[in-house]
Amino acid sequence: MATRLTAYRTVAPASIELRGAPRRLVLLKSATVQRRGGRATSAQLHDVSVYGCRLICRARHDEGTNLWLSFEGEVAVPATVVWNDGEQIGCRFAEPISRELMRELTRLPS
Repeated sequence: MATRLTAYRTVAPASIELRGAPRRLVLLKSATVQRRGGRATSAQLHDVSVYGCRLICRARHDEGTNLWLSFEGEVAVPATVVWNDGEQIGCRFAEPISRELMRELTRLPS
């Protein structure tokens, strides 16, 4: 049973991330963002996991918007916007991306 003081306790942030897969930073690779049936706009890939990514994008894309994402000329990947802070968007891929694409996106330049 909770006491009256329980309502005033602060909760510390979790010490671990609760993601399905770890995010990998990338060296700001170019990307193209296109609404289904819309015009393509440029963006920069900030980080990526097999399930989603974060993009720096000037165009406004609301939560729930379905997009096609292309990374440096690769095949377009369907995704849905899950958050938008005005300058960056977080997207969840419709299907996890392949290991080969993940390796390519996180490969360090030689």
